[in-house]
Formats: sequence, structure tokens, C-alpha cells
Amino acid sequence: MNKNSKIYIAGHNGLVGSAIWKNLEKRGYTNLVGKSHKELDLTDQYAVKKFFDEERPEAVVLAAAFVGGIMANSLYRADFIMMNMKIQCNVISEAYAHGVEKLLFLGSTCIYPKNAPQPMTEDCLLTSPLEYTNEEYAIAKIAGLKMCESYNLQYGTNYLAVMPTNLYGPNDNFHLENSHVMPAMMRKIYLAKLLHEQAWDKISIDLNKRPVEGVNGDATQEDILNVLAKYGIEPNKVTLWGTGTPLREFLWSEDMADASVHVLLNVNFSDIVGTEKYSSVHYGASTDGAVDRNHSAGRGGAIPSLGEIRNCHINVGTGKELTIRELSELVVKAVGFEGEVYFDASKPDGTMRKLINVDKLHSLGWTHSIEIEEGVQKLFDWYTSTLQ
Repeated sequence: MNKNSKIYIAGHNGLVGSAIWKNLEKRGYTNLVGKSHKELDLTDQYAVKKFFDEERPEAVVLAAAFVGGIMANSLYRADFIMMNMKIQCNVISEAYAHGVEKLLFLGSTCIYPKNAPQPMTEDCLLTSPLEYTNEEYAIAKIAGLKMCESYNLQYGTNYLAVMPTNLYGPNDNFHLENSHVMPAMMRKIYLAKLLHEQAWDKISIDLNKRPVEGVNGDATQEDILNVLAKYGIEPNKVTLWGTGTPLREFLWSEDMADASVHVLLNVNFSDIVGTEKYSSVHYGASTDGAVDRNHSAGRGGAIPSLGEIRNCHINVGTGKELTIRELSELVVKAVGFEGEVYFDASKPDGTMRKLINVDKLHSLGWTHSIEIEEGVQKLFDWYTSTLQ
């Protein structure tokens, strides 16, 4: 791709999509296309086709998804599998139909089995049962990476899939009903501090920015106290789900964006397969270098001369972990909270450990920059900046 290549970023307003957009701009790629959900509903097959008909992007970054934490995954199981499958099927199929040269699909490390050996390599995929609390989302993401892999095997496309660990950073989702662990924890601790300080003006600003179950800053103090209590937020006291013992790995979203752009610009499917013969053996290249998209030397996912090809996705993370309790201590420090943090062991922990192996990523020339201690402070600074 050159600097004038048209690149469509699906989900460009989200946590990772917005960071990818900025990263590409910094590298001099300015022919970027993005549509908000109101402008383009990616679950609408006909709308997606119309978009590709009109825009004709040369590359696609599929960073759009229907996401949430343990609570949201438990409440909206049907939505998590159906919405994500629709988005992926629509975007990937239209990318192929319109001759997109390169596609990057963003998944999640929740694709791996609940009891996978740690740290998890890409080869752990589909080796044992998934974690029940996010099974539907994981299945959708597995389907997405398999779509990319299968299109490559059948049609000779160049679709890559990256599986990030837990992400956090600017433009994170801080809505308590469906946010991930770190932003939810950070906002809870911040609001508990404000309640203790009786800083109702700041609480009002916070709730007007991000209402909780329809309760905004104009509500009565009683209503605000009641709705926040449902989420474990009290004056100088916060209750978090689980025991605090699960281990988690976290990656700064701008690091994830940099890794994604690195893969988009510098890595091809043949690099993942690990053989220079793949392109000519599988793509059915003609003598003039053209690719016959209707030909496949390996239907069914196997190329006799290369053996079985699977698990071509790339883990993206730091290779480092900490407990949820240790994370809460970092958040407490960043917020300046002097109250108590309790863990409700009657609530689910989710997977006890989710550390990924990032050897493949490192071998492709990329490593992370932001460590967790710095990142937590940067996230809190960003969050409070949105409340000015």
C-alpha cells in the first residue's frame, strides 16, 4: 500500500479504531474512510454492500464489534453472537466481493479455552471448552478469524487476524452497564471518592457525560445514590466482582494500534504460514503475477505440499500479567482514593488466567512500549479530561 491508498477503518470511533486512525495519519496515510454507526449499520447487509460499492477501499481494518464485560456478556448472550457475526460476515464478504487487497480483523484473546496452558500460544485455539461467561463473543471472534484464514486458503486473499489481550486507553468505554474491567473499576473508585467528598457538582458532570441506567446529573441525590449503589459504589467504598485473584494482561490501546498498523503495512499471510512457496502454490498465480481468485489449490483448508494450515492469527499483548486486586491498587493510587475496596466472592471471576504468548508478534518485528503502571495513570488523566 502507498500513502494514497484508501483505507476503511470500521469502528473508527472506538477504543482501538480511533487509535489506528491516528497512527495511520501520523505515518502519512490520509486517505482514510470511517463511518459512525448512525451513518452505516454494519449489521445491515445491504447498507454494507452499498458502502463498498461507493467507496471501493483498497484496505480494510475491521475494528468494529459489539463488546462488553462479564455483566454485559451474561445479560446479552444472543446479541453478542448475532451482532458480531453479522458485522464480520457483512464486512469480510463485501471486502472480498470488491477486491480489497488487504484486510485486518481484530479479535480478542477470549477465543482461547478456559483452561488453556499458560502463556497461551496461537495453537491453543479450539483445544478445549471456552469460558462460559463470554462463550458467545468468543465463538463469534473465532468465526471471524476462521473466515479470514479460510478466504486466504480458498481464494488467495491477504486477510490477517490479530488477537489483542485486554485493552485500555483513550476513548475507552466507561459506561458502567457494559464496560470492561479497568474503566469500570476506575470510574467506580472515582465516583466513590466524589461521594465521600460530597462533590455533587463533579458527580453531576460525570453522570451528565455518561448516565447510569438513565440517571444523569440532574437526578435527585437519592436517585443517584441508589443507582450507584447497584454497581457497588458508596461513599469511600467500592465493591468489585469476584475474588480479585484472577490474573490479567493489559495492553495500552495506542500500542495495540501501532501493532495493528505494523501488521497491516508489513506482514502478509505468506509470512504467517512461514513459507515463501505459499503464494505461488496456493494463490494460483499466473506467469504475469496476477491472482486467479476463483482458483484454489487447497479447498478444505489443506494444501498437500504444505500440510494443514491453521491458527494463522497473531496474539498481540505484553506477555506480562497482574491480579485484579493488584490492578485495583494501581487504580486507587492514580485516583487518589483513600477508601476501601471490597471483592464480592459470590460474583464470578471469569477465567482465572489469560496470559498470551507473543513470540510470533515479536518475530514479526513489534513489541509494546507502555507498561501498566504508566498506562493506568494515563487512562485516569484522559478520563478526567473528558469531564472538564
